[in-house]
Amino acid sequence: MDETETAAPGEAAGWTWHPLLLAGLGLATGIVVHLILGKSQIYYNGLGVIRAGLTLGITLAAVLIGFTIERRLWWAALLFGGVMGIVGFLVTLGNGTPGGWGSVEGWRTMSLVLALAIAAPLFQAARDEGTLRPSYVGVHDHVWANVVLWCASWAFVGLVWLMAILLASLFHLIKIDFVQQLLAKDWFARAMTGLAFGAALGLLREHDAVVRTLQRVVAIVLAVLAPVLAIGLGLFLIALPFTGVQALWDATSETTPLLLACAAGALILTNVVIGREEADERRNPLLRYGAMVLAAVILPLAVLAAVATGLRIDQYGYTPERLWGVIFVGVALCWGLTYFATLALRRLGWTRLVRPANLALACLVCALGFVLATPLISFNAISTADQVARLESGKIAPDKFDWSALAFEFGKPGREALARLKRSANAAIRAKAAETEKAESPYTLQLREQQKPFVGDYEVRPAGTALPAALKTMILRERACEEDHLCRVYLHDAKTVTVIDDSCARLPPERQNDPKDKCPVTLHTYLLTAGGWKDLDDLPQPIDPGAKELPANMPADQERALLEREYAAITGNGVTVRKVEMRQVFIGDEPQGRPFK
Repeated sequence: MDETETAAPGEAAGWTWHPLLLAGLGLATGIVVHLILGKSQIYYNGLGVIRAGLTLGITLAAVLIGFTIERRLWWAALLFGGVMGIVGFLVTLGNGTPGGWGSVEGWRTMSLVLALAIAAPLFQAARDEGTLRPSYVGVHDHVWANVVLWCASWAFVGLVWLMAILLASLFHLIKIDFVQQLLAKDWFARAMTGLAFGAALGLLREHDAVVRTLQRVVAIVLAVLAPVLAIGLGLFLIALPFTGVQALWDATSETTPLLLACAAGALILTNVVIGREEADERRNPLLRYGAMVLAAVILPLAVLAAVATGLRIDQYGYTPERLWGVIFVGVALCWGLTYFATLALRRLGWTRLVRPANLALACLVCALGFVLATPLISFNAISTADQVARLESGKIAPDKFDWSALAFEFGKPGREALARLKRSANAAIRAKAAETEKAESPYTLQLREQQKPFVGDYEVRPAGTALPAALKTMILRERACEEDHLCRVYLHDAKTVTVIDDSCARLPPERQNDPKDKCPVTLHTYLLTAGGWKDLDDLPQPIDPGAKELPANMPADQERALLEREYAAITGNGVTVRKVEMRQVFIGDEPQGRPFK
């Protein structure tokens, strides 16, 4: 069979200029991106919105042209890539300057990238078949070919960089540093990356048989994993009625992403097994029934993720992250319902319904991705309105409100709401808003929160002893005791003190030594020096106290008994200073290293 017979639909086999054209396109893209960025990076605050938009638009256009261009109808690929590049530029303009983005504003860009990843094979199949309604087989082939090309091209880029670094290190051995210095230059790094990616993409697209072989290898490997994942997810769902779902709800911040990842894995492996058409289906019963189990579990996984997300929103309100989670859960529910319905309607013949449903759902997700990439729907504005309503209605107290998110994570709507809250009728809200607006960054705000004065109680031993003013100042400055904990101060002598931050004291007695609560008891020892009170750990040569950590697998009853003995000593008179005989290495009369027992 010759090369023409093995070419993919629409592939211009034998287009000798293909690798050179794509290598040149990659090189030109790298150079142009460097001219736009200079020494900046796309995520730096100093990068203007125009430069960020040009960088994204040019990169997207070049990548799409590289993946879709053919000798036949080459102009269509240029038009498609150019239009999508303009869309990327406009999306960045809508999002604003990168430094002013909210915490998840980059998801708009990711939404656009996902939409384009679906639009590209739709365009390729439509062009090859000469119709606006491409077949599932054509779209399926281009999807997997693009995935393989993307991964293989980046693998080649990695190999090129590894080879360059090895050569640079080799020349460095003979005092020739030119190659190392060249690799450190931004312009060279970007140009070489673009050139390597374009060259790899061109070579692989010229040798379609290699890509097809890689596709088959990937499909075989993934198909073997289908029954394994099916058994694992099936056992998980079967176990839930016996273990209960409370643990899932208690960890809702982790539950939703994990459940959605499992649902996505089930979706991918299901389609690997069923193939692009009935003739491609895996006939092995283990694989076939494994795919059916995977198709069936997508819906319950999506339902669990939906409940977890709903609980989180009910507890804490909307945030951009949770709203994006709602979108992902909604997509998972659509696919889960579709797959469950096809299984119920056709049973063993379910795949004949699934394939056209896959194509329809992919088109819907593509359209949704384009919509979400635009400023038409602002998750920042929705989240801001919801959180401010919760604050003003009294559902959350001003001192418990996430002011940092409003100022730095909700973008422009959050900052506008913060300015409005400075004029609130509530004095506490007004004061917190004014304080937050002065913060230059989330770190600055966090630092201010950490410097709140200690409002708990002091317990000084020996009883009745006055706490020296300088020592109290040091405890407050170093935050030796947190917030409203009980601060236990043990004055061993005029120059030695131990401060224990006791958060257990506020718990009921039956929970104070329960290993499950893990309430921290933090200990600091301070010495009075010529420069004032100093933490023992900050002195030039601190003596190793020889502290022992609890064994990792200590039984709960033994751990509780140990904690009870230690806490009884803390609350009584068991915190003391004793002389410990130590040893140390000397060279002549000079001590070396730290003391040891």
